[in-house]
Amino acid sequence: MNNTVFVHITRFISLVFLQVVLFSNINFSGYINPFVYIMFIALFPVKNNRFIIIFLSFFLGLTIDLFSDTGGIHAAACVFIAYIRPVILKFSFGVIYEHQTIKFNTVEFGEKLTYLTILTFLHHFVLFFLEMFSVSKIILVLQKTLFSSIFTILLILIITIIFSKKTK
Repeated sequence: MNNTVFVHITRFISLVFLQVVLFSNINFSGYINPFVYIMFIALFPVKNNRFIIIFLSFFLGLTIDLFSDTGGIHAAACVFIAYIRPVILKFSFGVIYEHQTIKFNTVEFGEKLTYLTILTFLHHFVLFFLEMFSVSKIILVLQKTLFSSIFTILLILIITIIFSKKTK
């Protein structure tokens, strides 16, 4: 096993653990639920096979579903964002995505924020829509999506700043 695989396994286990133990227990006024485990999907290397990221996203979502007893909605939302991720990457990063040279710790903050925002909003919308599963509750879905996404994005940015490698 090389170092990269070990880093991804550690990130996967750490994010699942943090989500299940800490972040799943945060619920501010019924609208704010952070789902930082999507960092795994967001930060997964671009050069890897698309099937691998979709499979790992399904496994990640299924693991969260098993601990949260949510019946597959996390798995569905994770597979959706993993599937649509190349489109979001191309929109957010443009030419450097086409050349497969994205390194998340070296890209501009605005591009990174755009990417994380779109990915998070899509994940949360699918998740909360499947949770409610009613078009008549679309306003509630949009409220939960908006507030939870903002909180999740802030937490992801804080975590990436804390754990990023400092380059000179």
